Amino acid sequence: MASDFRQEFIRFTIEQKVLRFGEFKTKAGRLSPYFFDAGLFYDGAALKALAQFYAKAVLAAGIPFEMLFGPAYKGIPLVAAVAMALADAGRNVRYSFNRKEAKDHGEGGAVIGAPLAGRVLIVDDVISAGTSVRESVNLIRASNAIPCGVVIALDRMERGNGTLSAVQEVRASYNVPVISIATLDDLVQYLKADTRHAGHLDALGRYREQYGVTGNA
Repeated sequence: MASDFRQEFIRFTIEQKVLRFGEFKTKAGRLSPYFFDAGLFYDGAALKALAQFYAKAVLAAGIPFEMLFGPAYKGIPLVAAVAMALADAGRNVRYSFNRKEAKDHGEGGAVIGAPLAGRVLIVDDVISAGTSVRESVNLIRASNAIPCGVVIALDRMERGNGTLSAVQEVRASYNVPVISIATLDDLVQYLKADTRHAGHLDALGRYREQYGVTGNA
């Protein structure tokens, strides 16, 4: 099945201890029964595997794009790794990323790598407040290129300040699709099938009932 990689990704994140269960305080001050920290993919093998999952999600989504863009700082290693994974999968595309502050010497500018042009797919780890997406969209449009979508690792499907999730807010604000390797739905499905972790389902269900959104579109 085409969705098999999503369950493989959940298993991979748990094995890597990137996705953990317990009680974690989120930036919004909520006590979450799980925590996903993409910054813990910090060795070569883990980053390579992560990039391969990104590539599978991108190719499965079928969104037309000409190049990739990674917002500083977490998006920088991600976009390079995903570009390599896509090339291994037979899709060779250009990529670039930005620096936090524009450079006024040497090559100058705020963007490093391929010039922003055509349809640009943004590669990020997660979407929380949507700040990096907004900055990326503005930068891409300022270069007369077209932001055509965002790809992230995990969609928590959790409300932001209003009734929409951060992912839904990005979709509504910029009219672009958001691809995720996996969602909270995928995590729930995995836990139902894995007796080792099924004990976390009740806490996750209660949290979702309080803070979750319906669907991810």
